[in-house]
Amino acid sequence: MAETTHLDGAPEDHADKTLFSALLTPHRSLSKNGFTVLMILAGGVLLVQGFFFFVTGAWPIATFCGLDLLALYAAFKLNYRAARAREEVRISRQELLIRKVDPRGQATDHRYNPFWARFMVDRHDEIGITAMKVTGEGRTTPVGAFLNPDDRESFADAFSSALATARR
Repeated sequence: MAETTHLDGAPEDHADKTLFSALLTPHRSLSKNGFTVLMILAGGVLLVQGFFFFVTGAWPIATFCGLDLLALYAAFKLNYRAARAREEVRISRQELLIRKVDPRGQATDHRYNPFWARFMVDRHDEIGITAMKVTGEGRTTPVGAFLNPDDRESFADAFSSALATARR
């Protein structure tokens, strides 16, 4: 096998060269600035509603306006926390690595031999790709479950091509 050396003198093995690398992250359409604007607008509307209920003598209802704002804030914070999850996918001739990182930052590695790994795609006629998974060596690892249909299509095309290249 041919070897090349880096400038620091360390040999580089062509079999370890990364052929494909992807970082998959959930899409969130609302930025932090958008979240701030949303909370200010929702707070203003709920403040006006709460004031109306308080003035008309229905003050217990006004307290629910505050709870609504709190629930909206908590829902978005949980959503942003879930968005910290990611998947790192890397293919070389020797290894297929899928690293899943949960929202807390804990990583789980799933390693496959690219010659034995199979990429499975579930399709629906109208929706497109509904699920993707890598199988091999008696194990199955789902990939990109949080991606939208267009991103699943582009990832599946690139990943399939890279896996085929790794096998050659």
